[in-house]
Amino acid sequence: MKVVLIGYMGSGKTTVGKLLAKELNFEFVDLDDYIETRLNEKIADLFVTKGELYFRKKESELLNELLNDNRDLVIALGGGTPCYGVNMDTILQKTDLVFYLKLSIASLIERLHKEKDHRPLIAHLKDEDLPEFIGKHIFERGVFYSRAHFTIIGDHKDAEAVKEEIVTLLP
Repeated sequence: MKVVLIGYMGSGKTTVGKLLAKELNFEFVDLDDYIETRLNEKIADLFVTKGELYFRKKESELLNELLNDNRDLVIALGGGTPCYGVNMDTILQKTDLVFYLKLSIASLIERLHKEKDHRPLIAHLKDEDLPEFIGKHIFERGVFYSRAHFTIIGDHKDAEAVKEEIVTLLP
């Protein structure tokens, strides 16, 4: 069985995914970490040395590899993964357990503001530019995120509560 977590950066995919995997006794895989391990290079460096097109191709290949793996997995995807190529179609074909961890723009700003320096996509932005940047991304990606089988609203919930909500929806 595969449980796939999607959502914008800062939505808690990795934190919730680890808790969920422990609860279900599944293995947890963060796709970004998996890519870096398999390609032996940081994603930020891949963008510089080989370009985004190369990265997105490898991302799709490795996502497919995980979705076809025989192990029971909880997989946390990168925020943009469902939005490229046919990734979302592939995910939906391989599992009926896709969860969109949805947070309001205000909640995302609150979370991401604290970790801006560790997020290459937003590290260069001024704090006052975060709302527009995040809002634009959420608007663009929403069409993909909304295709998930389940949407979990994460505002005003800790990771444990989000995990518990997901558990109640599992077969």
